[in-house]
Amino acid sequence: MNAQESSIGPLLLELPDLDWITDEGRVVRLSQDFSWFSPVLKRQLEGKHAEVVVRPRSEDEIRAVVGACARHGVPITVRGSGTGNYGQTTPLAGGVVLDMTGYNACLWVQPGVARAQAGIRLGELEKQTRPSGQEMRCVPSTYRSATLGGLFGGGFGGVGSINYGPLGAPGNVLGIRAMTIEAEPQVVELRGAEAMRMHHLWGTNGLVLELEVALAPAHPWLETLVTFSDFEGALNFADRLANAPGIVKREVSFYAAPISDHLAQLAAHLPKGCHTVLSLVAEASEPALLQLVESFGGTVSYRKTAAEVQKSNRTLMEFTWNHTTLHALKVDPTLTYLQSGFVPGRHVAQVIEMEKLLGGEVMMHLEFIRNVAGLMTCSGLQLVRFSTEERLQEIMQIHREHEVHINNPHVNIVEDGKAGGPLPPEVIAVKRRFDPLGLLNPGKLRDWPVKPRAAAVAA
Repeated sequence: MNAQESSIGPLLLELPDLDWITDEGRVVRLSQDFSWFSPVLKRQLEGKHAEVVVRPRSEDEIRAVVGACARHGVPITVRGSGTGNYGQTTPLAGGVVLDMTGYNACLWVQPGVARAQAGIRLGELEKQTRPSGQEMRCVPSTYRSATLGGLFGGGFGGVGSINYGPLGAPGNVLGIRAMTIEAEPQVVELRGAEAMRMHHLWGTNGLVLELEVALAPAHPWLETLVTFSDFEGALNFADRLANAPGIVKREVSFYAAPISDHLAQLAAHLPKGCHTVLSLVAEASEPALLQLVESFGGTVSYRKTAAEVQKSNRTLMEFTWNHTTLHALKVDPTLTYLQSGFVPGRHVAQVIEMEKLLGGEVMMHLEFIRNVAGLMTCSGLQLVRFSTEERLQEIMQIHREHEVHINNPHVNIVEDGKAGGPLPPEVIAVKRRFDPLGLLNPGKLRDWPVKPRAAAVAA
């Protein structure tokens, strides 16, 4: 059955002037993200896709789509550029994918803050902020294509989180403008903590139109790779660099062997079997960085100034966070990954302990960040040699037993991935307020499962 013959037909007839995508191949592609990083999600989500995609370019067009979907009981899955990893933009109930990438204006930039529409790409937003000497506080490694709304709806942190913590830390997102999913949609401004009740919920409890985000001072960033032959030496260097208060930095990543062997595009700079620390530090901090490298016995194998990075249009940022996983999967498609959090102050000892327990099967990739309390620690995006789903669960349980927090990236329900517990009552209240019909991304929250279409219309 094609879109015109399904329950989507009335939408196409009612709103013929919108940019509808009905070609099945394109609809399937725009119903996917990078959930294939997980062999579990790849199996579970096979064959799931929308019935149609629409790409609005104005608030009026968004309002028209939302109102029509509400009247006809059609589920809506909101999408940015699809750079997430949990199948969050894969509809479980068919319906409409609302592609926000056409709604992409930068509205204004002021000292310390910017406001933009949700579909703007993060790289484009930074182009708008840099003339004033400012940049995003944190961006994912997919910043060239990822959208601001996508970062808010499905992201955690990224490059810059070593200074400003995860996106959810108070002060990083100042406000949002969101639309209710009703026959007569309402638009509401939410500020501060109230706005964060829509954060990292995969577009299940509100349609975000605009975001107001805090900015950071921009620096000319020096990009380096420092290699080591010793695991603990490399790890301790990374931790010392992350904590060095006088070294201005934007990123510190640690890659245990043999991860470096999987970064094919950097092979000329990474000796076989080495442990690697990737960093972005302010060019003025280079002397202090080199002093630290020397004291830990490392070797600078790659160095690019900000001008050289800009000229080449290649940045080490695109080898960090889950880009590391992507590069590794290109070399060995049997790998998968974890998402973990280590205890501040104990994180180095925990990393060493987990390496002793699981080294070889689990390859340590760490991103140094400040947590919401401002304490330096690291988040793991470990690579895993996948064997069975049962063994994957055992590996995650081993981490938990050693007090390493796991955000399970192999599940497709928000609560299961976050912590396994129920959502706070105030988040549920926002869901009921902004999605009273339960049409937003159904099946991704425990208490809002996929309903038969007729039942949804009746409700």
